[in-house]
Amino acid sequence: MFCVLLSGAALAAGPAAVRKRMQASMLLTGTIVVAPDGSVSSYAIDKPEKLPPMVTGLIAESIPKWKFEPTLLDGKPVAAKAKMSVRFVAKPVGDDKYSVGISGTQFGQNVPGESIAYKDRVAPTYPPLAANSRISGTVYLLLRVGRKGQVQEAVAEQVNLVVADSDEEMERWRKMLANSAVAAARRWTFNLPTSGEHMNDEYWVAQVPVTYSMAYGELQADDYGKWQPYVPGPRQPVLWIDDPRLLSGSADALPDEGLHPLEKDGLHLITPPGGA
Repeated sequence: MFCVLLSGAALAAGPAAVRKRMQASMLLTGTIVVAPDGSVSSYAIDKPEKLPPMVTGLIAESIPKWKFEPTLLDGKPVAAKAKMSVRFVAKPVGDDKYSVGISGTQFGQNVPGESIAYKDRVAPTYPPLAANSRISGTVYLLLRVGRKGQVQEAVAEQVNLVVADSDEEMERWRKMLANSAVAAARRWTFNLPTSGEHMNDEYWVAQVPVTYSMAYGELQADDYGKWQPYVPGPRQPVLWIDDPRLLSGSADALPDEGLHPLEKDGLHLITPPGGA
């Protein structure tokens, strides 16, 4: 347990009920190399000089203990390298103190030409009521793209908000942002893979974070390594996923921009991300 000094105004002032509902999040990126037996061979975190000592300490304590499903090539275990993102969360535990830990991870390569890529992407519309109320949040979409490059399925797997309100109002804002993001995603089209072992797949699955940001003004040029206040939303079930390994990562452990394809044969962490 650590005492964390957070810079977000929503966490430093306001009614006690608001502080109890708000958490703080820090999303870090990097790379990882996994040995044939599934143990961590090496890893690197981007911009370590920007991170507070408590976070670098947790990284050094947790990541070396991770264990992955072995990556197979022609039936034999091989070493694997992937990009990774790791979400740290600070949760209030009373007396203005916060417990800090790793809440989720994602791993992937997204090799050009071997994954789907945007062809035509219509920007989501900021719902007027949410904009006027200065509601900010991120919708984590899960998409299934068919062989014609069109979206066959789209669901808002999770919606995190930068606002604390009643349960009814929170659900209202989540649905509003989710509906906007899903409506836009259904109009997107994609270029299909032109090489690699997945170029002939029947469909492809990808995650896309869609950020709506107004509540606390424009973000600074570089917020990497800084705590951001938020209220995590519940993770929704996705009935059309036929392999649970596609959902083994955390829905919200993704950089706020970009297209993140999911593959059944990617890296899959089998130990708790906190290393326990």
